[in-house]
Amino acid sequence: MTFPISTALNRPIRLAVLISGGGTTLDNFVTHIGQGKLDAEISLVIASRENCAGIEKSKSYGFSTEVIRRKDFETVKAFSEVLFDRCRENNIDLVVLGGFLSLLKIPKDFLGRVMNIHPSLIPAFCGEGYYGGRVHLAVFDRGAKVTGCTVHFADNKYDHGPIILQRTVPVYGCDTPESIAKKVFAQECIAYPEAIQLYAEGKIAIQEGRVWITDEADSA
Repeated sequence: MTFPISTALNRPIRLAVLISGGGTTLDNFVTHIGQGKLDAEISLVIASRENCAGIEKSKSYGFSTEVIRRKDFETVKAFSEVLFDRCRENNIDLVVLGGFLSLLKIPKDFLGRVMNIHPSLIPAFCGEGYYGGRVHLAVFDRGAKVTGCTVHFADNKYDHGPIILQRTVPVYGCDTPESIAKKVFAQECIAYPEAIQLYAEGKIAIQEGRVWITDEADSA
């Protein structure tokens, strides 16, 4: 699967944030935008469930908020077509998955324009069924000594696609799944906005399935 190279926008990047839960990733983006660390505007929030807490949170921020439920469609393709049509109508530059649990079929015009964050160091503890607390419990049960988070471009498989950034945390004997989750989320709050900002600045190139982070000096 071929992904395009990002180009510098020279304006706030227009984001669609896809949620299925409490909207903690949404909170993080709002914080970074407010602090001037992320040059972005959240133009659309789409929830996959009508009862997730993130919906009211999104509305409280004043964001355009919609619910598109996977169960209302017979196929992943039909579900995805409606979702990405809404993104096109809102002139979205980048779709970011914030705990979005539904599989997507990404159309050609959005390849390299959908990011996900996963709470482990892919390819460890990832794939279908590995999400939220299940990931941290698996890390704990396995006795892993290091874990972390991964920001990657999404494709049509769970937790797949070129890796953009990873951040690590140590796992100690005194840790619990809950304490692991807290440490990993702290790193997610750094990594995700950083990856989006790199994309907005046109500093991400993908060659043979691997992401290269470039800067103006590299391309001069």
